Amino acid sequence: MGQSLNLQLHHLKTIRQDSEYDLSGEDEYFKHANFIVSLGNNYMSREFRSFDLDENNTKILRFLLYYFNNSRLAESVFPNEDYRIHKNLLLIGEPGTGKTIDMQIFSDYLRLTQNPNFFLNLSVTQMMNYYKIHGHIDRYTYNELSNSGSMEGKPVHVCLNDIGLETENQKSYGTSLDSVIDEFLYARYEIYQQHFIKYHMTSNLTVGELKERFGGRLIDRFKSFNVLVLTGESRRK
Repeated sequence: MGQSLNLQLHHLKTIRQDSEYDLSGEDEYFKHANFIVSLGNNYMSREFRSFDLDENNTKILRFLLYYFNNSRLAESVFPNEDYRIHKNLLLIGEPGTGKTIDMQIFSDYLRLTQNPNFFLNLSVTQMMNYYKIHGHIDRYTYNELSNSGSMEGKPVHVCLNDIGLETENQKSYGTSLDSVIDEFLYARYEIYQQHFIKYHMTSNLTVGELKERFGGRLIDRFKSFNVLVLTGESRRK
């Protein structure tokens, strides 16, 4: 019985990706929050500005800190929303409200704190350029080519940024653009379901526009996302 319990605990460890930090105490939480702000200030210093947060985006920062550290406290930050820490993230908002830079900051934060929820940032343009060269997007989906000895590949957590802006490049990429994004969404949903490897996204489209853009069978995929709306004035000056 003891061996069975050890095997069960080992199995649990292999499928869980827990953070080593407990942010339930406010002192510990603010250490991490101040670190996030300092990373944001590093990015904004290139434009000689500071990383400013309004009331709503301050709550989003709190949600994301809890979320990426696997704290159930994330689910109570916005009590009127049905947010769950097992879901992926979809950040939406007007251009310039900070969606992409927020995900860049959190990617750096997760890397620096060696958090297993670390994700790679990817733009639609970057993915399409890769597709034009290689004829596939395996690098951003199953990632089988990096591990040819395995049938399952080595998929990693990713964030696809700027969905909705790709229409500006439609003429350059041709009709393949829509099909490649659809392929990404289908594949990443399957990876999420089978391996619990997450895929996050940012978009300047509204929820209604996303439903219109990804109608039909793909619309069910969006049930696996926490949809966070960033508000406020543009940070682009």
